[in-house]
Amino acid sequence: MKHRILKISLLAAALSLCAPLAALSMAQAADLPDFVQMVKDVSPAVVNINTTQRMPKRPELPPGMLPGLPEGHPFNELFRHFFEGIPPRSLPNAKPARSLGSGFIVDADGIILTNAHVVKDAESINVRLQDKREFPAKIIGLDERTDVAVLKIEASGLPTVRIGDSDRLQVGEWVLAIGSPFGLDFTATQGIVSAIGRNLPDENYVPFIQTDAAINPGNSGGPLFNPRGEVVGINSQIYSRSGGYMGLSFAIPINTAMQVADQLRKHGKVTRGWLGVMIQPVDADLAKSFGLDRPRGALIAQVQPGSPADKAGLKAGDVILAFNGYPIDDTAQLPARVASAEIGKRAEVQVLREGKERTLTVTIQALPDDVEQAADTLGGDASTPLGLQVQPLDAAKRQELGVGHGLLVRSVGEGPAARAGVRPGDVLLELGGVKLASAADLKQAAERMTKGRPVALRLLRDGSPLFLALKVE
Repeated sequence: MKHRILKISLLAAALSLCAPLAALSMAQAADLPDFVQMVKDVSPAVVNINTTQRMPKRPELPPGMLPGLPEGHPFNELFRHFFEGIPPRSLPNAKPARSLGSGFIVDADGIILTNAHVVKDAESINVRLQDKREFPAKIIGLDERTDVAVLKIEASGLPTVRIGDSDRLQVGEWVLAIGSPFGLDFTATQGIVSAIGRNLPDENYVPFIQTDAAINPGNSGGPLFNPRGEVVGINSQIYSRSGGYMGLSFAIPINTAMQVADQLRKHGKVTRGWLGVMIQPVDADLAKSFGLDRPRGALIAQVQPGSPADKAGLKAGDVILAFNGYPIDDTAQLPARVASAEIGKRAEVQVLREGKERTLTVTIQALPDDVEQAADTLGGDASTPLGLQVQPLDAAKRQELGVGHGLLVRSVGEGPAARAGVRPGDVLLELGGVKLASAADLKQAAERMTKGRPVALRLLRDGSPLFLALKVE
């Protein structure tokens, strides 16, 4: 009897432990999105895109001419007499190149969004729907800077996606991707948002969404959905050493894509906002030198004369903390915000200047055709100490550089300078807000420095402006 009671007690204890675990499991399951129903609802608006790109025609070769060798080469001269009287020949043209991609329908009358790199230079574009119907497509417009393209097929009454708000995305949120990886049509993969506002090399205008949803060649241009079945991004790039998925996928935020698509549909091209500043990141030492609580913002290294920033009173040395109400925590966020600002409208720019925050109003202008970036980003993280031999700039050099003052670095001696590295040929402009026109100015500014506390040094290197954090140990 005692054993029976013990067994019953143990069973009751086990059931009491399983109950909360079962409840927890049910609660977790309830939090998961219903991917089965979501795929059924959204996949009819996803399309497969295949393109044909014909390679350039190869030139004709004279009789006896060997491919890849210049005319007059000894081998060509050797064989030329064997081919006298034979008409010129052409090398066979390369076969048309084919590429696969994905897209999604945003208008029931046949408007489709995809990546620019999927359809660029295409000789023909074919769109296949989930119901197996196929249509030729034409390009309404494409923008290589954001990698967005708008296509049109002659059809009506098509299923469309619902557009979400990518600004509301949060890290950890579930996402679903649908596309045609390696030509496998309408493949669904799921993951979470790994990061937002991610900046990639040579991609200044797109604050990418990073996910761990499996994306492979052929997924490009396909939609990224949130748990509510709304498109929040266009799958665009992957990080890979093998050519396949390695856990890092990047999507264009749908808010950015729709702004670009609207302009392409209305005007056939994209007009971007222009501020007219060159910026650089704020590292830990620079943050201390400017009195910031942490590294954040975009440091203005130079203001272009006559630009919107110049007219608004922005200055080199200002740290942009917010643009039009959006915090600038990372330098890479500013170009995208400026580019998407409405032309001719006023924007508020919150800056830190001489330790105090202030708000300036700038009227955004259109990015000129000859300007590559709305806000050029300067890289580099060298530091610059004292221990320098300098000489003032002469009038000719000042005119050449477009500055009113400066000190040319002749050499860098032993000590702090050697450890950090101001280079010979650098032109020092300001140290701690003190304009440097003579060696005495540099000495005076150095004497005002507090040991261990970094101070901002503004200079020109190879004609480009740069801020460095100078610290005397």
